[in-house]
Amino acid sequence: MVQQFQSQVEIKTLQTTSPSSRYSVHLPALNPERLKTAKAIVDKTVKLHKVFSVQGPYPAIRASLRARGWVEKRMCRSGHPVYKRHVKEACCNDAGDIKVEYDDKNHDQDPNGLYELMSRLLRNEMVYFYWTNRRDAINTNILQKEQMINHFAKAGSFTTKVGLCMNLRSLHWFDSADPDTFFPRCYRLGARDEKHAFIEDYRRTACTSFLKYIVEKAQNVEEEGKNEHIQEACEPVIVSKLISRALKVCQDFLESLEHADIDASLETTSSLVKEEWGEFIDNYYLFVHDRAQMEISNSLVTCCKAMLQRLAEVSPQLETDGIHNIWIIKPGAKSRGRGIKCAKRLDQILRLVDRDPALIKESKWVVQKYLERPFLVEGTKFDVRQWFLVTDWNPLTVWFYKKCYLRFSTQPYSLDILDNSVHLCNNSIQKHLRPSHQRHPVIPEDNMWSDDQFMTFLSSRGQKEQWENVVVPGMKKAVIHALQTAQDLVDSRKNTFELYGADFMLGPDLHPWLIEINASPTMAPSTPVTARLCAAVQEDMLRVVLDRKADRSADTGDFELIYQQATVDVPQYVGVKLFIEGLRLKDTCLLPPLRPLNRSASKYRGTKKEMAQEKVKPLPKVVKSAISPIKNISEKVPTQPSRHVPIETFTLHLPKTGHRSIHLPLDPHSHSVLLWRRGL
Repeated sequence: MVQQFQSQVEIKTLQTTSPSSRYSVHLPALNPERLKTAKAIVDKTVKLHKVFSVQGPYPAIRASLRARGWVEKRMCRSGHPVYKRHVKEACCNDAGDIKVEYDDKNHDQDPNGLYELMSRLLRNEMVYFYWTNRRDAINTNILQKEQMINHFAKAGSFTTKVGLCMNLRSLHWFDSADPDTFFPRCYRLGARDEKHAFIEDYRRTACTSFLKYIVEKAQNVEEEGKNEHIQEACEPVIVSKLISRALKVCQDFLESLEHADIDASLETTSSLVKEEWGEFIDNYYLFVHDRAQMEISNSLVTCCKAMLQRLAEVSPQLETDGIHNIWIIKPGAKSRGRGIKCAKRLDQILRLVDRDPALIKESKWVVQKYLERPFLVEGTKFDVRQWFLVTDWNPLTVWFYKKCYLRFSTQPYSLDILDNSVHLCNNSIQKHLRPSHQRHPVIPEDNMWSDDQFMTFLSSRGQKEQWENVVVPGMKKAVIHALQTAQDLVDSRKNTFELYGADFMLGPDLHPWLIEINASPTMAPSTPVTARLCAAVQEDMLRVVLDRKADRSADTGDFELIYQQATVDVPQYVGVKLFIEGLRLKDTCLLPPLRPLNRSASKYRGTKKEMAQEKVKPLPKVVKSAISPIKNISEKVPTQPSRHVPIETFTLHLPKTGHRSIHLPLDPHSHSVLLWRRGL
């Protein structure tokens, strides 16, 4: 009866909150049997170390864990400052009675309040599995070894646009692959040297784009003059001059790759001067962007074709570059397509970046070459969201998910319109837009396809084998290379894992191009495709990190282990006890005090008898010679001191880590002691 009364009092206390208390837990009235059941479940859970906490609306994670016998200890609201204190105290197993308002009240159906009651009973227990939607939600330094968490610390080195841009440049230290074969070239406009490199790249790309434009115009002579924006025809002399300059720039670029320009002077290495570049870029805009009419000789077209063939051998991105020289400008640390813009004029790009001095100062702006010729589905652009899982960084262990989905834009693809509705496929942007009536009816209104639907489309075009032979292997290699470059930067912690979402675009030959890697990819069931696939990837992820941990032969679902480094043998630390043994001088004179350089040395403060016995002798000349051997000094200095100096042995003990010792005898008869005692 007493226990029953105490339980009822406890429940009523939990229900009672002061009007000013904003963060509280509300539990319905429970009968003693339900409370007894909850306590029994909690006791069993604590013994089995099956207590978890989830931050955010992840019903699939909660359902999968509960099916495995886990019980949730609810997290408080992540936006409130109490949150970190609550989590820290919970990790230290001393949570106390903090009144908090829990996250996501509507994500669960808990009519009996059993989950809330068990969570309250677990308030002072350790959490063994954390799932959060923010990397900084929990301080991993205070976690114990057996606690699991779904985020690695310091993983922003490849999940931000700036980090990915910088890290892939060091890929040659980890692998022989070339990042230009799977990652569009990228620059930080906030860094002065990279801004200069981007301007050079833009100019050189304008030259190659102009050559491609000439070749395409020659191949479509019958279509010339039909465009509404055609201006007056330019003189053939001007066109030939522009082609010659473009050919010279491309030739100089090829020679620089072969290091043929090492012995050239500064005047000969610069292809065009500033005024010539300004004139060339203006004429490039006139012909390519404004579509001015031109007359071209067959000999010039032949030269352009020959140069493009040579460039194709050394420029993997030549085919996807197109002719409009479009670049995409991204704020370095934002997600969901925020702040991203496309531009094709150099002055527009530089002016757009210069608007925000803060981002320039922190080198946050990233400009990346836009893939102007992607693979399209019935004239509509799309990208691929591909999941992968990292369960360890040392050794690096990567799991690739066999399923993925496509995200379409709402407008037909066009390079004449640089609007985000055409060129950005983020669902966070496209879901607010109305699909165009000009879009092909095969594209669904929710703008998403599963990989199975895409393979059906490829089969209708006779390209089904390219999915398994080109797309999937290319995505795997790109993911592995991106992780290799960040391996030394991420804080590797055992019992930690993280699920990432990589975004790819496909080239005209279905070759995949890595655009970015996202931490905490969305798991919201926004469409029927994501509702099915997001739930499946979360369930399979728990199979890898939990079931396989207990049983190596456990089923991992659609996750495939694609990379695991060989374990590095670390020499075993045997534990060496280090200490120093030496001799201590009992009766010694004090060192002379520090003095300015312009003052004489202090006199020896001893008795007259000692001063007479230890009269300072002049230094021998041999000491002043830098090339004389040290043994000559001993011939000039007496081998015995003028008086007996008693000595005492002492031992300096360092931390006890072994049984080895270092003996450093300090002989008062040594030359160093003699010179010091004589005031030298």
